[in-house]
Amino acid sequence: MYRIRPYHPSDRQAVWTLAADTAFFGAPVEAFLEDRTLYCAVFVACYTDCEPERLWVAEVDGTVVGYVMGCDDSRRRVQTWCTHILPMTLYRGLQRRYQIGRKTLRYTYRLLWAALRGQNPAVPLDQFPGHLHLGVAAASRGRGIGRALLETCLAQFWATGVGGVHLITTDRNRAACHLYESLGFQLLDSRQTRFWRGLVAGDVQNRVYGIRPDWWKRGMRGSDVPV
Repeated sequence: MYRIRPYHPSDRQAVWTLAADTAFFGAPVEAFLEDRTLYCAVFVACYTDCEPERLWVAEVDGTVVGYVMGCDDSRRRVQTWCTHILPMTLYRGLQRRYQIGRKTLRYTYRLLWAALRGQNPAVPLDQFPGHLHLGVAAASRGRGIGRALLETCLAQFWATGVGGVHLITTDRNRAACHLYESLGFQLLDSRQTRFWRGLVAGDVQNRVYGIRPDWWKRGMRGSDVPV
């Protein structure tokens, strides 16, 4: 059995490890980045360090096997990232505290290129200001952990007055997309991207899903597929 509970600061390393282990379409981040600590400093620290009250974990026998992290104001999160996370990461990078090689440079270039080419889906933040990110260990998938984490996280969002939440994924994440749709998430936008060319076969479709409280209630009456 698993249990869902609020994140505790002592879970930080476990969440970072799991986030890095699932960063590449559910596989480890080393496929496209040399240093998993750098990945977590850029993409995970904003949740674990700046908004931990929105973070929930799934635990089995004392081991963290899943998490859902998010924020209620995506614009504020961008400001926090620009004023706190990015400067700290750059400072540590100048101190050579991260391993930066060809993979990292290529990934950074592709991030900038995708943004300039409009390959990132549009997110209507006025309607869906909150966002979340879900991760479940490969060995623990198919047991309903992802669904339980999302239900807990969304209930907190609605209870605190957040009127809409979005998440970003890809069409390669088929089980996750099915889970989101079964809970009431609706596809808001999608864009084809060559971002992962050379690492996966064919192009990938970036997707943005959104949900509101009334959509969630309809979804809760629908499919009960465990993920």
